[in-house]
Amino acid sequence: MTFIESINEVLARLRETSVSTITQNAYAIMVGHFVNDAKRQVEDAWDWDAQNTSISINTVGGTSGYTLTGSGTKQKCISANVTTTGRQGRLRPVSAGFIEDQQQLTTTTNSVPCYYAWDGNDGTDSKIQLYPTPDSAYAITFNMNVPQTTLTAASDVILVPSEAVVMGAYARALAERGEDGALASSEAYGLFKGILADRIALEQTRNQDYQEWLAT
Repeated sequence: MTFIESINEVLARLRETSVSTITQNAYAIMVGHFVNDAKRQVEDAWDWDAQNTSISINTVGGTSGYTLTGSGTKQKCISANVTTTGRQGRLRPVSAGFIEDQQQLTTTTNSVPCYYAWDGNDGTDSKIQLYPTPDSAYAITFNMNVPQTTLTAASDVILVPSEAVVMGAYARALAERGEDGALASSEAYGLFKGILADRIALEQTRNQDYQEWLAT
């Protein structure tokens, strides 16, 4: 379902006229904000398969810090692999404090990275620190679950279950409008939670804590 289709789904439930653009009137703009709010809530409720992606970086000798472009700031890393001379090894996640201690308290020679730690973000994407500091160029792939960015274009497609997003946005719109003879906002929110729970239960049958990781 696209962004504008979700807006019109909510408007139809509110007995409002559908729109042809997402900024056609103030009410459509408000509903668009509710759609994005509901999308974020659905995204936060589960690590949806549709959000799986791979992000690769190429290291530079002597540099331990990197930005994972496209990772956002709410990512979850499933696994990280480093490729060296035709072989792959898995990086182990550790705390930033662990890497800081190793850098300050030991005299390890630069080598193939074995560990990574999250190191804040640049306002858009997350940053990492590697240890040991790479001594050369290595390809590192992060298999991640990354929430979709905010919907801004009418053609943007919602990746998470759209029926849950629509019902969540509808509940918010009802709460904003107040009672007018339609479904109460509390009832709509209950339906939203039921739909969300059903979709999580369905998705859970397809994976067991990411024993196998598949990009989509």
